[in-house]
Amino acid sequence: MTMSNHDSPVRGRPRSGTTSRAKFSGAEARGPVIDQEGREIPPETLEQGFREFRFEFAHGSPFGNLTREQRLARLEAIAKLLDIAFVLPGTSIRYGIDGLIGLIPVVGDIITTAISLWLVREARALGAPWHVTARMLGNVAVDGVVGMVPFAGDAFDVMFRANMRNVRLLRRWLDKQPR
Repeated sequence: MTMSNHDSPVRGRPRSGTTSRAKFSGAEARGPVIDQEGREIPPETLEQGFREFRFEFAHGSPFGNLTREQRLARLEAIAKLLDIAFVLPGTSIRYGIDGLIGLIPVVGDIITTAISLWLVREARALGAPWHVTARMLGNVAVDGVVGMVPFAGDAFDVMFRANMRNVRLLRRWLDKQPR
């Protein structure tokens, strides 16, 4: 039910889209803080809570200060989870969550392609040259495009293992680099 301008307490002006003309200073604008039960919360309790509510990491960011080997190990773990984490019972066929998420039409393939692109970005952050990242992007593109085909694309995802290929490419390039 909507209220017409004739029913509004102030005639002649619509209620929506108007701004208040009241002037408040910092002290006047603040009032007591009320919790969900309607009790007033003392200001010193709020200040104490804000000082305690802080994220502190012992060694800076949890993702930014990893060594090269730690970052590569993280990439390998994600690639294994995406491509070879599980075994099809009764066979030796390995598959990962890439194959499972890819069963969701279009959206699943977009999600797994985005994760694969993040792996390529991490490889670039590790210093991989353009030719290595170009091959990695090619693997992701093939996996993403062919993966969009219903059922046959999902079978291709399981067999192609683009993320494992990309980690192998990166590992080969890193092994050639001086420490």
